[in-house]
Amino acid sequence: MGKSGEDTGEDELSEARATIVDVARRAGVSKSTVSLVLGGSSLVADSTRERVTEAMSELRYIYHRGAATLRGAKSGVLGMVINDLSNPFYVELAIGIEQACQGGAFIPFLANSAEDPIRQQEVIRSMREHGAAGLVLAPAIGTSLNDIKPLVAGLPVVQVMRRLPGLKASLVTPENREGARKATAHLIENGHRRIAFVGGRDSLVVREERLAGYRLGLEAAGIPLDEALVVESTTNYAGGGAAAARLLVLPKPATAALCFNDVVAIGLVRALMQTGVAVGRDFAVIGFDDIEEAKYTLPALTSVAVNARNLGSRAAQLLMRQIASGDFEPEAVVCPTSLIVRSSCGTANSIPQGSQP
Repeated sequence: MGKSGEDTGEDELSEARATIVDVARRAGVSKSTVSLVLGGSSLVADSTRERVTEAMSELRYIYHRGAATLRGAKSGVLGMVINDLSNPFYVELAIGIEQACQGGAFIPFLANSAEDPIRQQEVIRSMREHGAAGLVLAPAIGTSLNDIKPLVAGLPVVQVMRRLPGLKASLVTPENREGARKATAHLIENGHRRIAFVGGRDSLVVREERLAGYRLGLEAAGIPLDEALVVESTTNYAGGGAAAARLLVLPKPATAALCFNDVVAIGLVRALMQTGVAVGRDFAVIGFDDIEEAKYTLPALTSVAVNARNLGSRAAQLLMRQIASGDFEPEAVVCPTSLIVRSSCGTANSIPQGSQP
């Protein structure tokens, strides 16, 4: 076969999951030889084993370990690949998925990618090897469409919270833009004009949506956007802490901040308090997600409530419905948000003099 023919075959295999026959053809061996390699048989020569292994890697072949005994049966496993279980929000989301599965035909199989795209590929591959019937995915930062697409080919997938552009999959997400707009408007109503947006990486669609809502809030009040007040950071406590110094040393320091999520907000609050800034009096902070910890911080954190358990439950319900119907056409579910006002916001009377633009 000529080069153009080979390229066409690879393109087709990138869209449809490779089979053992494809591997045998690529390696120039029989199907039974591939089976022996997959089974770890010592009867296969090392050079042949290497050719087969290389072919599987090139074709991104995924071995279903239970296929011989479960062929024709429907798996009862739902894969859950969550990006960061150190964030309490995602723990609540996973609980919501698990609760939706209780008493039903599916058992959730949970894995934490820890924001590592390579680890994410490994756990998705493992879930497919064990015959997962579908996948709830919160993509890790830096996820490549080219790496994920062949791994989930032919599998129903529901993305939750985060969206990977170009991936043909359903999505369950909160009302990010409107939630951020409402939070920004609340700060403006309390007299703030130097409002920062803190946290998240620019590769995250969620950040783009929340940042867009922040901009809409400023525009509605006739406040020009100051790019110096948009601070990118990691999406954890440390990211919020690192942002504090940047906000306070600006020629016109910020007096308030809307944060990408609650853990960034809590990190920011702690860092500000350590430098002697009284959050709720000298500086207002709003988070996003309304995790359980938000109401117990000092001061208690104002936050855009998302209801993580509901998001997880909706994602699992959508996935189970798609598996049962065999209809994997992408759907989008957008869940409402609400602003929960607590003491970290302060009041208009507490804004430092000279803070107006």
